[in-house]
Amino acid sequence: MAAFVGAVKLFICLLLWLNILSSLQGARDLYEFRYPFIKRASSFSSSSYSSSNTDEVSYDYIIVGGGTAGCPLAATLSRNFSVLVLERGGVPFTNANVSFLSNFHIALADTSPSSASQPFVSTDGVINARARVLGGGTCINAGFYTRANSDFIKRVGWDARLVNESYPWVERQIVHQPKLAPWQDAVRDGLLDVGVSPYNGFTYDHVYGTKVGGTIFDRFGRRHTAAELLATANPKMLTVLVYATVQKVLFDGTGERPKAMGVMFKDENGNQHQAFLTNNRRSEVILSCGAIGTPQLLMLSGVGPKAELERLNISMVLHNEFVGKGMADNPMNSVFVPMTHPVEQSLIQTVGITKMGVYIEASSGFGQSQDSIRCHHGILSAEIGQLSTLPPKQRTKEAIEAFVKGKKDLPHEAFKGGFILEKIAMPLSTGHLNLANTNVDDNPSVTFNYFGHPRDLQRCVNGIRMAAKVIQSDRFTNFRKCDKPTMEKLLNTSVRANINLIPKHTNDTKSLEQFCKDTVITIWHYHGGCHVGKVVNHDHKVLGTRRLRIVDGSTFSESPGTNPQGTVLMMGR
Repeated sequence: MAAFVGAVKLFICLLLWLNILSSLQGARDLYEFRYPFIKRASSFSSSSYSSSNTDEVSYDYIIVGGGTAGCPLAATLSRNFSVLVLERGGVPFTNANVSFLSNFHIALADTSPSSASQPFVSTDGVINARARVLGGGTCINAGFYTRANSDFIKRVGWDARLVNESYPWVERQIVHQPKLAPWQDAVRDGLLDVGVSPYNGFTYDHVYGTKVGGTIFDRFGRRHTAAELLATANPKMLTVLVYATVQKVLFDGTGERPKAMGVMFKDENGNQHQAFLTNNRRSEVILSCGAIGTPQLLMLSGVGPKAELERLNISMVLHNEFVGKGMADNPMNSVFVPMTHPVEQSLIQTVGITKMGVYIEASSGFGQSQDSIRCHHGILSAEIGQLSTLPPKQRTKEAIEAFVKGKKDLPHEAFKGGFILEKIAMPLSTGHLNLANTNVDDNPSVTFNYFGHPRDLQRCVNGIRMAAKVIQSDRFTNFRKCDKPTMEKLLNTSVRANINLIPKHTNDTKSLEQFCKDTVITIWHYHGGCHVGKVVNHDHKVLGTRRLRIVDGSTFSESPGTNPQGTVLMMGR
């Protein structure tokens, strides 16, 4: 009988695997049909795509970075102009780790050189991630979609009419109403129990109270990324090169102000290429590399603080002391809630928007799969996010071995629960970005200075108290079918479940300030480095230059809404 059951299980696994393979092959065929303008960088030739009478190709717009902003930007511009998009990563359509919600944690844990996610560790010691794929952060994030509040739109000075036309353009194509998972349902009820009201139902709007937001995952758990927005492009006017790593912007320095002429990039084989703009006065190089990549590329191109450029012998094109300054990341802390039974996997669907400067969110079920528990993620614990917070210099061989052992020794039950997350809105603490070297493939050195401002720390304390109240609420307790846990038990469990290498203060969990510092993580909403008024003007043109613009989150002084992806997508449109 046991042999029969085993054979049936093997047969079912084989069917599932064949189904995934056929699904991915179908995705490959479909994307080659829908996106004929996507090519490998090695196919580029200076005369292949010429739009002029000369042999040398030129473009009205060159967009560096085919990410959350770059894809809708390219689709929009291609309706009337010739556009070249240069993306350092590959395509998302055939990557199962990107495509399926159930593989969310595996995608983040994949640290191979060709993965969609490139990890980096800030000097604060918090492990973070950058996207390295066409579609950018929409390929590796938790999928939550919301609009910014109207005050943000006013502060940045955008045209409200265009904003209100651009959000729906995105939403019609890739955004869905989620089917609420039981964990998210219980969190919603718990938030209302503790007074995070009113209940605003399903809405994209950023309003105080408890709500269910949109998601880029459909009802089958398949992710829809910014790359799909390219389907609306004019295929005759758009070229997208993947595995094209831009090394620097090329300038003509003979005029009063340096003028962007094009870019230098390398293909997947390491061969060098140059692409140039047309002589049209409106032609531009547009940087959409994100809050890490854009200030890094500006400095590698000779635009940045003089001392920083001289330190690495980079020829200075333009001194600007503010490039790389004002970096911020919204600190997040989580309270782990163990369960005695498995729970359905869910990413952020329900959110509590409080008036004390914190957001309460939740996720569940991502640690209970066997592959997740058994596989070795190095210093990255994808089940709980990315909770390793030991600075690189302190990551000794012994510390890593202790981390791996600690993870293997965790009981299976420890992964059967979920997390209540609290995130600081508009942190006052800021840091900076510096070049580590002149290799664009390497991460720059980034400092976010988490909890550097005492008000951020106090808001974290208030948020943890709120998260604990949600867990202790009657409705959430009924969902768990367990006794109400004490605050001390919740925090001690969370510190132990928080698999990182930071020295723990398990006897000091009554100090919520210490808990916040010990367990700080990221939710990937970092921003800044190229602020409006300091690096770019209000039209996002780089100050002191011609034909160079920035369109991404590096220009933000705050992260819009509870999740910025909706606003970055809208911004590109």
